[in-house]
Amino acid sequence: MIQSAQVASKFTLFTHHAKTFPDLVTALRNSMLRAGQFSSEKTAEEQVVQVLNFDIHLIKDFRGRRLIERVTECIPVENVNEYTFDHRKENTMEGKFDKFFDNATYYFTKSTNRETFKYRNVLEYIDGEYVITNPISSHNIKEMRNNMEERDAESFDKFIERHWGSSLVYNPVAEREAAKSK
Repeated sequence: MIQSAQVASKFTLFTHHAKTFPDLVTALRNSMLRAGQFSSEKTAEEQVVQVLNFDIHLIKDFRGRRLIERVTECIPVENVNEYTFDHRKENTMEGKFDKFFDNATYYFTKSTNRETFKYRNVLEYIDGEYVITNPISSHNIKEMRNNMEERDAESFDKFIERHWGSSLVYNPVAEREAAKSK
């Protein structure tokens, strides 16, 4: 399922029985490890979070009705190299040691902090009604718009502006201009 979601289609739908979003990631990661596809937990988990854009979590209420309890967005954490080589500009040994320890601290934090994703609920069922709780990431907004007809994209932009403000509305012209200036 993870492999086909990576290459075979724009849309992959499956069911699961995890109670929380982190439990879902862990279960899929462990399945990939058990299947022998990966030997590294971190690599397997990175592959999982690359395909889990959203989790639509259903529950059954006390009357036996199924309803959407929450919609959770998965946001992969990018592995960015933030080391500094400013120690070369330092004139004193104390300054050089400070820069060294800054890099060493960053290295050990990066080595021990295995966070590969963040997640946030974008919609929740609270006290009998659906409540929009957090904005969708700009990456997923862009991807969603890329698969919409122009009229649907305009309606989507109005929805985003109404719930999260105009700063989140995807503006393809502004994005092209920003890319040119880099």
